[in-house]
Amino acid sequence: MKAKPRAYVMVSVDANTVVIGAREVKNRLAAEIGLRGLGDEVRVVETGSFGSVSAGVVAAVMPDGIVYGHLTVGSIARLVEEHFVKGRPVREWILPGEHPLPDPETADARQLQHFGRIVLDNCGRIDPDSIDESIANDGYFALGKALTEMTPAAVIDGVKASCLRGRGGAGFPTGLKWSFCAKEVADIKYVICNADEGEPGTFKDRLIMEGDPHKVIEGMALCGYAIGATQGYIYIRGEYRLSIERMRAAIDAARRHGLLGRKILGSGFDFDIDIKIGAGAYVCGEETALIESMEGKRGLPRVKPPFPAQKGFRGKPTNVNNVETLASVPFIIHHGAEAFRAIGAAGMPGTKVYTILGHIARPGLIEVPTSVTLRDVLEDYAGGMRPGAFKMAQLGGTAGEILAPEMLDVPLNADALAKTGHTLGSGAILFMNESVGVCDFLHACIKFFAHESCGNCNPCRNGMAVLLELTARLKAGKGYPGDVELMEELVMGMKSIAFCPLGQSPAAPVLSALRYFRSEVRAGIDPDAIRPNPEHTLRTLLQLAG
Repeated sequence: MKAKPRAYVMVSVDANTVVIGAREVKNRLAAEIGLRGLGDEVRVVETGSFGSVSAGVVAAVMPDGIVYGHLTVGSIARLVEEHFVKGRPVREWILPGEHPLPDPETADARQLQHFGRIVLDNCGRIDPDSIDESIANDGYFALGKALTEMTPAAVIDGVKASCLRGRGGAGFPTGLKWSFCAKEVADIKYVICNADEGEPGTFKDRLIMEGDPHKVIEGMALCGYAIGATQGYIYIRGEYRLSIERMRAAIDAARRHGLLGRKILGSGFDFDIDIKIGAGAYVCGEETALIESMEGKRGLPRVKPPFPAQKGFRGKPTNVNNVETLASVPFIIHHGAEAFRAIGAAGMPGTKVYTILGHIARPGLIEVPTSVTLRDVLEDYAGGMRPGAFKMAQLGGTAGEILAPEMLDVPLNADALAKTGHTLGSGAILFMNESVGVCDFLHACIKFFAHESCGNCNPCRNGMAVLLELTARLKAGKGYPGDVELMEELVMGMKSIAFCPLGQSPAAPVLSALRYFRSEVRAGIDPDAIRPNPEHTLRTLLQLAG
């Protein structure tokens, strides 16, 4: 029997680090340790992201708790010689800041990790390709508990009691959504995990799947048991190659261990999961467009009602949740609704996963209680602004709202933000300093929406073209008098009558920018400019009735 290793080196391998040589670094590290005769003492493990996206290839040494960044194949020999042979860390490669990486062998640390991070608790701590490591860290415990101790209705009641709300942006109560599908009678029902994640700046779901794919599978299986579904699908955008690779491997492993398939854990519950690969259409983040795409059609949103819970995939009752929502469920079933409600804000308890980026010291991935403020995220997690001073932040990706400095101390949860007239969005925070012009930024947002519009309805098809022209003029300082008011009226009209959320999305960045930075936007007007077609009003430009 081999002795227990004295150290573990966990190399963070995700879609970002693969392209800069993470696997080559990992292989060279294992080879160098073997050459030094340390193979039995030091174990090298591939794991998911630690959350940093600007530190190159990252590796953590446990139980030392030291995290190295910017590693290359050429730096490995020195790292092994200094740290593992001579016992002295290479200080210039140690990453600054806090890294939540407790010793996986310490029970107290594991408990702290569980209640500090719900969704990401195993990311960066386990080998995502090892179902054994997942199970050793409480993976599938909740599923076993549900199948042996709880009825499907009790699972739904537990999710309802937790007050878990959807983490994809809408914030709808998850347990209530499940109950709609559960009461439908059909020969087959479906669970769909929305892993399309097309919102620019948002990559949290990708890192969840890459770091702990089994948590997503377990959440889907719990949903399937609760609503009476027997088949699940994960709809992953095609660019997420590593996510697809790891989810496929995890599904195969779960089947081999009897955690997917027929009579799971000896119960009467049958449930299996397959993967559907998306083609990268932004509109397919909307659940009915996603379902159309899964059925082999063009990804266009459906008219609602009927809602997917009544008539979804292949005309059958279907529940759609995003990755983060489903990955939150195992904690609730394992530890109870009260434990979940004890974290974060009362109206929207638990944690929220964010990608943080922009003009900050430490861009990356974080999981924080829903009670934190934007200032908390900026100062405690992002390391402050670098360079410059805070001017604004966009919350929730390109379709999100712009927040000014006066919003820094409002808690980042749906209820608190709603009181100020804002929404939470999908889970991205873009911090911007004073070098960013508001008109420039709005034009970039509208350019994205115009490119992604499916063109299915007039308000979106024509409205995006007009918005693109308006923001281009304002950006160049050549706006016509009345352009700001026209833009404001236009996005309000699109918000009211566009067919799907994509056409409604420009209202969030435009109206919030005008709320806080109207004077700067108005500075883009040339007072001497004469509109060439003064008869072009909102109505004639959009032909809304058409």
